[in-house]
Amino acid sequence: MLYLVGTPIGNIDDMSPRAREILEKADIVACEDTRRTGLLLQQIGVKNHLISYHEHNKASKSNAIVDHLANNEIVALVSDAGMPSISDPGEDLVKLCIENGYEVSTIPGPAACITALVLSGLDTRRYHFEGFLPSEGSERKKRLDAISKIHETIVLYEAPHRLLKLIDELNKFGFGNCKVAFCRELTKKFEEVIRIRVCESKEFFEKKEPRGEFVVCLEPIALEDAPEMKDISQEELDTLVLEYKNLGMTTKEISREISKKTGRNKKEIYDVVVNLLK
Repeated sequence: MLYLVGTPIGNIDDMSPRAREILEKADIVACEDTRRTGLLLQQIGVKNHLISYHEHNKASKSNAIVDHLANNEIVALVSDAGMPSISDPGEDLVKLCIENGYEVSTIPGPAACITALVLSGLDTRRYHFEGFLPSEGSERKKRLDAISKIHETIVLYEAPHRLLKLIDELNKFGFGNCKVAFCRELTKKFEEVIRIRVCESKEFFEKKEPRGEFVVCLEPIALEDAPEMKDISQEELDTLVLEYKNLGMTTKEISREISKKTGRNKKEIYDVVVNLLK
C-alpha cells in the first residue's frame, strides 16, 4: 500500500494523529529531503527508515519503491511540506503504482494553495491551480497567455527572486486592474497576506523586498476588460501572428487562437498566417 501523507506547511501542530500513525507504521518513508523529513519525524517522536524521492531521482527511485510494494510493504510518501503530488513528483509515482495495480490511499493534510485561496478574499467557488510557471522562455509566455483567458481565480506559486518579474508579466498580459493576494509564511508566526491590485504591487515590493516563497491568488481579467478584436486590422493581425510565433506556437495553434479571439474563419486566418510566415 502506498500512502500519500500530508504534512504541515509551517506549523507542526497541524500534523494529524492519523498522519503520525501511518508514518510510524510504514516500512519506509519516501521524501524529497531526508534531513528535513528526519527533523519532522523527530519532532513528532517517530523513528523510521527514510529514502529520498525527488524530481532529480524519481526515474530510478520509482521502481525501487514499487519493489517494496511488491513485497507487501507499506510505503508512506511525503513532500517537504503539504500534500504530495501537488507541484510535486509524487504525481508520477501515483500513476506508476496505479498502472501496476498497487493500492494508493491518502492521509489528507494542509495544502498551501487551498490555504492561500481561502485567505485571499477572492472567489473560491471556481479556481484554476497553475502552480509554478516555467521559469523562463517561450513556455512561460505560453502559460501566461493561457491564464489570461481563464475566467476564474488563478492560484500560482512563485519564488521571491522572480516575483517582480511575474508582476511585470501580469501587467503586460492584461491583469493590471485585477485584485491579487500575495500569501507567504502561511500558518507560521509571521504569516502575511498582501491584498492589492496588480498595477499597485510592483511599487509595493520595490519598497519591501520579497522574502520566502509566495502563493499568488489572482482575480481573472474581467470580460469587459478583455481587448475587443472583432474589427482587427491587417496590421494588428500581422503583429499578433508574429507575437504568437515568438511564443513558439505552431501555425495551426496560431490560427486557432486568432480565430477564437476574432471570430474570423479559421481557414482564412490559417492562409494569412502561412503567407506571413513564408
